[in-house]
Order: sequence, then C-alpha cells, then structure tokens
Amino acid sequence: MLPRIDRVITSVTETTDDGPRTVETSTWLLGDDEQVLVVDAAHDPAQIRAAIGDRRVVGVACTHAHRHHTDQAVALADAVGAPTMLNEADHPLWDEVHADHGPDEDLPHDEEIAVAHVTVRVLHTPGHTPGSVCLYVPALDVVFTGDTLLKGGPLRTDRTLSKYPQITRSLRERVLGLPPETRVLPGHGDETTVGAERDLPELVPPLEP
Repeated sequence: MLPRIDRVITSVTETTDDGPRTVETSTWLLGDDEQVLVVDAAHDPAQIRAAIGDRRVVGVACTHAHRHHTDQAVALADAVGAPTMLNEADHPLWDEVHADHGPDEDLPHDEEIAVAHVTVRVLHTPGHTPGSVCLYVPALDVVFTGDTLLKGGPLRTDRTLSKYPQITRSLRERVLGLPPETRVLPGHGDETTVGAERDLPELVPPLEP
C-alpha cells in the first residue's frame, strides 16, 4: 500500500508597515499508519501533532530556513524524538530563528530519505535561499517545493539572500525535467503540476545567441 499525503495549513498574523498580515503555510505529512515524514513545521505545533497521531516521525525536513517554514521545527522534533533536517547552506538563516539549536541532519543534493516504503530524493534548488531544496517522491509522482515553486511560478522576494535568476535556473535544471504529471505541493497556496508550470515565460530557457 502506498503512503498517503496529509496537508496541515497553519497561519500566523504579523505586524508590518502596511498593517497586520496573515501568512498561511502548508505543512505536509508523508507516511502510512506507522511512520511519517514532516515537511516544513510551521506556526501551530498542536495542529501538526494532531495530524501525526501516534505515528513515528522519521524526520522534520525543512525545504528552507525562513521562519514561516521552520518556527516550530525544533519544538516538534524534540516532542516526537525526531531529527531536524536542513541543507547546510541555510544554516545562517536557521540561526536567526533557532540560535541555540542547530539542525540535526544535512539535506545535500541527491540524499535519500526512506519513509513508509518509499524513497524521498533531495533536490538542491538554491535561489529562494542558498539552501532551498525540493523533495521528490518518484513512487508517488510528487515533489514538495517549499517556496521554490508555487502555482503560477517561483515565489518572488526582496530578501537579501534570494536570487531570482538562480531560482529559475535551479527549476530548469532540477525540477522542470520531472514527468509533467508530477504533482507540485508548495509551501503556500494550491497545488499544481510540473507540466502546468514548465511553460511559464520566466521558466522557459533563454534562446542561445
């Protein structure tokens, strides 16, 4: 039996120069009745714990280290006895959120995580942050993309370490070549597919001179 994927949408309200802003983040759970991998533990640990139930958590994986994707990672991992997982290039950003507790395990490119009889392959996709990763599950035709690819294209940001041209290059090299029917499960908003996103103007490779 193939594992199932559960989505937990949590939110936080921030105060900005333009007034209050509510940010919703998708936490994804990949697993079966026995074990589960948590992707991007954000905002509300009680909601996430309820979705986990009594399953063993094999890891709390972070697609990148921005606060909206990691603020509950350490608390959740400690509560369930699981390691936190993050690409090492994002350690400086992680330290801004969790200065007293570093990530437990690295997520280098091509690393594999076993959970519920399937393999999750790490795709290092720098650009949104230096250590952004996508998590590809070939057996399920699914890729968890964090903020690297949303429905309608990559997430644009003015953050210092975000480089939009690098995001599009990472997507062309490591994500858009996946089968077109591959489901894209992002960190915010609705899901999409690789085929629906690969022809977006900003993702089409430039013509050779």
